[in-house]
Amino acid sequence: MNERKKKIAVVLSGCGVFDGTEIHEAVLTLLAIEEGGAEWQCFAPDVEQMHVVDHSTGKVAEGSARNVYVESARISRGGDTLLRLAEYTPANYDALVFPGGFGAAKNLSDFATKGPEAQVHAEVSWAVRETHSSGKPIGFICITPASVGAIELGHAGVTLTIGNDPDTSSAVERRGAKHVECPVEEAVVDRENKIVSTPAYMLGPRVMDVSKGIRALIREVLELCS
Repeated sequence: MNERKKKIAVVLSGCGVFDGTEIHEAVLTLLAIEEGGAEWQCFAPDVEQMHVVDHSTGKVAEGSARNVYVESARISRGGDTLLRLAEYTPANYDALVFPGGFGAAKNLSDFATKGPEAQVHAEVSWAVRETHSSGKPIGFICITPASVGAIELGHAGVTLTIGNDPDTSSAVERRGAKHVECPVEEAVVDRENKIVSTPAYMLGPRVMDVSKGIRALIREVLELCS
């Protein structure tokens, strides 16, 4: 009898590092999941982006508007590879993972503008809290330990990393979480809470470096799956 493959839910926040999901991190996450013998399913909230950034200039494209769900389909390759986050049911998945990118701090929460006083989008909040209360592992990559993880799970005293940036790590700790410095090629594991995090492009600088950390995160997430 073939063993059932673990199924990992991956939450996207659009497409593009400055206003959505960091594309390298997303693709490396999906690749690492498959390399680990598991399957993935992408999710995204069906909401408008905070704004649209012209990635050739880094400037906001005034008057432009894009939808997080629609843009996320660019990464997942469309079809049934992407579902609306409102459809997420923790019981159907073994773990939840959040790639980074500024969309995680602009579209999944308002961390980009409010820092440690931020709030997480209601659907994201529900997904994180329900997954955590179900005893299933959650992986946070890049900025998401601060923009989502600490905001939603800081009350539980979770341990997280965003690398070594003092301002962002301070924001993590102000929400009640514990911050641990970590190099880009490694991941920090909170086994009690089943939380894994890695700095990725919070440190960079190369795709190869980020890949090592994301592979480490996914490996630990899969091991924590019950």
